[in-house]
Amino acid sequence: MSRISVFSAPFLLGFDAFEERVDRLAKSADGYPPYNIERTVLPDGTEKFLVSIAVAGFAANELEVMAEDNQVMVRGRQKDEPGKEYLHRGIAARQFQRSFLLADGMIVKDATLGHGMLVVALERPQAPKVARRIEIRSL
Repeated sequence: MSRISVFSAPFLLGFDAFEERVDRLAKSADGYPPYNIERTVLPDGTEKFLVSIAVAGFAANELEVMAEDNQVMVRGRQKDEPGKEYLHRGIAARQFQRSFLLADGMIVKDATLGHGMLVVALERPQAPKVARRIEIRSL
């Protein structure tokens, strides 16, 4: 059975790549690691976002934040230390990859790690409204 896409409407042109990204994100979504997204709107209309990801036990050199193709990808890779013996292991050395799709105009400002939280700061400046008249040529 084929799926009908909301992006297949005839007046939505050029959204094919966007739909592919949304599908890819939906397939890769699991609950680890947990995260929060905080939004603030400044008086000038600029939007600021803070994506806080719980990464307890990860060091900065075990984390990677990549901004590419209108998305932010956060990866974590921990190595098990041989020779350690755990009586209880509630904090797993588990790899993860979490992706966030970004709208056009979003800027990844920076990423900070502290107290077990990786915080990725994003910003969307207020975009100027642009309207232009298109000349109609006669053939």
